[in-house]
Amino acid sequence: MNRPMPSSGSARRRSTETSAADLGLRTADLLAQGYRLALVAAHEDPDAFRLVYLFTAAGPDRREELVVRADREAPTVPTLAGVSFSAGRFEREMRDMYGIVPTNHPLARRLVRHQHWPVGWYPMRSDAGPPPAFGSTEDPYPFLTVQGPGVYEIPVGPIHAGVIEPGHFRISVVGETILKLKVRLWFTHKGIEKLMEGRTPSEALPLAERVSGDTAVGHSLAYSLAVEEALDWPVPSSAGVLRAVLLEMERLYNHVADIGALCNDVGYGILNSHASRIREQLLRLNADVTGHRLLRGAIAPGGAAVRTLPTVGQIRAIADEVAEIVELALNNSVVRDRFTGTSVLTAQRVRDVGALGYVARASGVDHDARRDHPFHEATAGVRAVIENGGDVLARFLVRAGEVQASAELLAELLAGASDGGAWQDMPTRVPSGQLSGVGLVEGWRGTIAQRIEIRPDGTIARLKIVDPSVLTWPALPMALAGTIVPDFPLTNKSFNLSYAGNDL
Repeated sequence: MNRPMPSSGSARRRSTETSAADLGLRTADLLAQGYRLALVAAHEDPDAFRLVYLFTAAGPDRREELVVRADREAPTVPTLAGVSFSAGRFEREMRDMYGIVPTNHPLARRLVRHQHWPVGWYPMRSDAGPPPAFGSTEDPYPFLTVQGPGVYEIPVGPIHAGVIEPGHFRISVVGETILKLKVRLWFTHKGIEKLMEGRTPSEALPLAERVSGDTAVGHSLAYSLAVEEALDWPVPSSAGVLRAVLLEMERLYNHVADIGALCNDVGYGILNSHASRIREQLLRLNADVTGHRLLRGAIAPGGAAVRTLPTVGQIRAIADEVAEIVELALNNSVVRDRFTGTSVLTAQRVRDVGALGYVARASGVDHDARRDHPFHEATAGVRAVIENGGDVLARFLVRAGEVQASAELLAELLAGASDGGAWQDMPTRVPSGQLSGVGLVEGWRGTIAQRIEIRPDGTIARLKIVDPSVLTWPALPMALAGTIVPDFPLTNKSFNLSYAGNDL
């Protein structure tokens, strides 16, 4: 039976209701056409569960949604794990949070909820109520045990040095060679998507901005784009330029930090010191531009605002200093030896798991939402920085190249930008019924996807958030297989994925 879909303000996105029986064939067809699965969102309607599968493709920007309904009392959906690795993980998340069972899933065990979480309690459901008693946290986690002569395990985390959030790595080793790495995340599930429900778009913005602290611009922009699409809310072109400027500034300070940290991990500490100095310059520049060192508070639904923009001279001077650091690093034989051939991730594996961002581009897979899903014409011609080695060196070179590319893009953007704000008030009349919108943004780690549904009363019914780390984390163990233990911290830093963006 065909039912009306939540309406959309975007002509680029098409939603089609399909049966559970046809879901696999429709998905395989979209994947064969070059689409990728960007997110899967579960929704609890009064009479059924509704699952929305968002597929995206570039050249031109295309967005297709497949919508499937599941029984309210005993919800099931046929698994897509056989055709999409990413789908298999989204399905396990839905089972943990909503109790929707993916039938015939090849890995039918928990993903988000640790073993001490209550059985039969699904926190995203409307009838979840207060959490029941949790079990003991002392029970052993059921890691896959690797056995054989000389095999032993090295545990790393979940508590790490510094201020990063928790994540546990179980490394199975023989001698110094890594046989298997198991990553265990979701130690600090924060319930952000649940907290969004019932808030107005303006009330929810501070949460969206804090999904991952180092990606405030990326997530607040994806959220704003989703809200604006849902409400058919146009924004001034000048606001799009300011947003693009802020996105590149966020990319700059994070890439500079990682360039230094990678040098530090192979013992070239002096270059890390200089990179840290440059990062501090950028953070102070951020504070001048927005009033916040991490660029918070500048983007909201309807527009963007800055206090004072940086000059092209400031940006180019910073890019020149970074280029000097990169040159010193690459001319050092120890750095090159440690980076080259370490933890190779092939292009095929990138495609298999759906990895994004600089990790994908370092393996020759060209995804960049600035060009593929532009929110302003100023970024539609962006040329992604591509390397084909797939090793730590390639991931380093992509970052180094993106610093220079961002500096050049900023020079173009700043020529058409001005201090102050550019806003459009929310429409006084919006489309009727429950509304939906999607935001796609190339954050510094990769493509961020957010999908929102807004009730007729103007409050949020559902916001699904997918940080690029969610899709890229599974690639880390693949890259580390067959390497040596001392390469683990270097490889992990070359990926530098977000725990916070994953553990929503």
